This record gives sequence, C-alpha cells and structure tokens, in this order.
Amino acid sequence: MHLPHHIVLVGPMGAGKTTLGQALAARLGSAFVDVDARIEADAAQSIPALFATEGEAGFRCRESDALRAVLAGAPAVVATGGGAVLDAGNRAAMRAAGTVVYLTVDPVIQLARLGGDTGRPLLQTADPAGTLAALQAQREPLYRDAAHLVFDAGTLAPDAAARVLADRLASLETRPA
Repeated sequence: MHLPHHIVLVGPMGAGKTTLGQALAARLGSAFVDVDARIEADAAQSIPALFATEGEAGFRCRESDALRAVLAGAPAVVATGGGAVLDAGNRAAMRAAGTVVYLTVDPVIQLARLGGDTGRPLLQTADPAGTLAALQAQREPLYRDAAHLVFDAGTLAPDAAARVLADRLASLETRPA
C-alpha cells in the first residue's frame, strides 16, 4: 500500500512508537523512519553522547532538523522522540505532513518497558517514575494538541495493536470531510 501521507507517532518514551511503528509499517507495506535513529546516524553519535556534548537544547535543534527532513521525504510511518512535541513548529509540521497519532501508555507499563534502559538521558535520575510523571504532566497537552487520533498502545501486543491502529486509521481516511 502506498501511503498518501505520513503517519506520525508521538507520545512518551516507552509508549511503543518504534515497536508499534515498525509493526504498523509492515502491516501497511510502508517505509518506517525512526527520527531518533536518523539523528544518531546523521551525528554519528548516540543520543546520550549528544546530550552530554550539546545538552538538551542542542539535541532539540538536531531533532527539529531531522524531523523536518523526514517529513519532507516520501510518506512513511514516522516514530518521533518523546520530546519532539515541545517545539510548536514541530507540532505544526507533523500535523501538516499527515496523520498524527498520540500513543498513550499506562505509567506502570511504561516504567516496566523502560526498566534498565540506559539510552534515555532524561531517565538517568534517582527517581525514574517521578521523572516520567513530570514529563507526562508537561507534555500531555502538547501530545493532544498535535494529535489527530489518540491510541492506547499499552494493552495489546505490537502486531495486534498495529492491526487495530491500521483499522482506526483506515476509518479516518474514509470519513467525509
């Protein structure tokens, strides 16, 4: 299937943007692009290394550049970083380029998925659960502002979630404007 536009996945870390995104792209016969992976490839550094050398502000500039480059390309299923919505320009670009899906996840499931992950600079704190809660409180309105569709990504296995999400997206496409 040729996508008519991008399907952009937003949501907190651990919501399944990459895992579900890959399954959704496979189900739709579409390309999949992970913006964080693109940033790492372009910089030839890991995200933790970029945070260490450039700080969060430097990383966010790279994130905006990479997101815009991806959105200028052929339609794909796009997984964004959890903080991509912090920039109003990013939110507008995502909405203009396609359908934005906010993947929600229960905090308990989110924390279990992220347990032991050392590649998340913002989680390298004494209280990861508290950090996740604070990030969610800050970003929730931004995820909702960007989204055309809200989808619970915490209750189904990736392939089942991809099937349900593909059906929901198809129903959006067939609605009269």
